[in-house]
Amino acid sequence: MDAVALSSRADAEPALDVPHALSVAALPLTDPRRELPRYRPLKAWHHFRELVKDKENTGEVFHIFESLPWKGMPAAAEAFLGSERGRRIIASEPFLPEILDDHAALRRLPKGSVAQAYCDFMESEGLSAQGLVDEFEGFLRDRPRYQDQFALYLHRIRDTHDLLHILTGYGRDALGEQCVLAFTYSQQPAPAHLLIAYAGAREIAKRAPKAPVFAAVREGQRLGKACPRLAEQAVREILPLPLEEARAKLNITPAQHYHEVHRIWRSQGVDPYDVLGKKAAA
Repeated sequence: MDAVALSSRADAEPALDVPHALSVAALPLTDPRRELPRYRPLKAWHHFRELVKDKENTGEVFHIFESLPWKGMPAAAEAFLGSERGRRIIASEPFLPEILDDHAALRRLPKGSVAQAYCDFMESEGLSAQGLVDEFEGFLRDRPRYQDQFALYLHRIRDTHDLLHILTGYGRDALGEQCVLAFTYSQQPAPAHLLIAYAGAREIAKRAPKAPVFAAVREGQRLGKACPRLAEQAVREILPLPLEEARAKLNITPAQHYHEVHRIWRSQGVDPYDVLGKKAAA
């Protein structure tokens, strides 16, 4: 489900112009105009069915996360932003796409590093961090904009999604996206993660040769429990690390069932990256 390549992509807002620590500190923690998140499961299900029809329709993913939000996010954001470490990270990395899209600089980091793997992944997939920001800007076209530190936290959740693919080893194939969502749920439990992950797994299981699809998704959810929230880590410190060292630092262990599913499908002549077809994902 390529559009879901987001997991947390949908839990975000457009970038603010926050060039240094003073600007960050000058922002209120939470804009008083912000509406409290509320659950709208029927709306979420409607948008999920639309996503099934077209896996590239990223807007449907945003709608799903808007309808099934992580209600604990404000408290998590306040704890992070109120800590000395959180303030230091935000001041150093106020807008991650500028760092993540500077492939020339990332390519100067050591061979075998997270940065090199990230560049390989994004270039092979034709992705950019700014591209996701632009997609979400479109979703927010008719919605209120908020200028607060909470928005910066939401940005980090959005902007670290593709980096999470690199660290977990899950690809952007349909099953890989469901596994990333399940992994992310254990870090930031928006019910939207579980809806898309398990309902998506059901669609895969219906349309693909028999394989442990649900076991792969459940494993992703279990593995995510050991990993600290990537959005709360200093990305500049992770990028230069050897990939395996970064995984060890974040307590990310290799998935087994995901790769077993791929092995089974390939043995039957099925391409794991087109198991649902170009326009038929969930």
